Amino acid sequence: MKYVFANWKMYCGPKQSNLLAQELAGFVVPDTVRATIFPTALSCESVHTILHDSSWQVGAQNVAWVPDGAYTGAVSAQFFYELGARYALIGHSERRHIFHETDPDVRKKLEACLSAGLTPVLCLGETAEDKEAGRRQYRLKKQLLVALENLSRNGNEILFAYEPVWAITHSGSGEACTPADVVDVHGWLTTELREYGFTNPSILYGGSVTPDNVMNYASLPDVAGV
Repeated sequence: MKYVFANWKMYCGPKQSNLLAQELAGFVVPDTVRATIFPTALSCESVHTILHDSSWQVGAQNVAWVPDGAYTGAVSAQFFYELGARYALIGHSERRHIFHETDPDVRKKLEACLSAGLTPVLCLGETAEDKEAGRRQYRLKKQLLVALENLSRNGNEILFAYEPVWAITHSGSGEACTPADVVDVHGWLTTELREYGFTNPSILYGGSVTPDNVMNYASLPDVAGV
């Protein structure tokens, strides 16, 4: 199975999201590909309704770490599941570096997704400072340790996304990872994840992926999608 996940971030309001979803509904996704759209929370339900009978799925860009309560402005994993979402991005670099989410915050959101029935997409990545100082593996090890140590999955799936912060257009240089670098990191992550019981982990690559380079990444060993 290959994964194609599209994070619309805060670019499309409800009207534009619905128009894009209507266009996408006409494209048939091959059985060997899982294609998922991550619209804003405001558009998640309407996009799911439009794509309900298609081969596309819908996910949440972010979730709260609690199921309900007095948390003004928050949206729980349970609420997203009820309106049709089946995936959720957890620990995206923009949540970590713009909204200052910590590794423990990511762990709580991971647990919330598993409890609600959402498949979490755990995002991992190092900054330019980490890379230049030779701390890439240190940073990734720490993120994995806090997120996964003694985590009760109960057989539920977790996907992973390697997204080097320095390769993301609005967070870093926008300079995409070389395919050789991606192979090296994904191979290392695959070995690390076996220590947490993931015998054949699905690891996506994200970071300045374009129509021109997408196949260079999607065809690489140990890369489950983009």
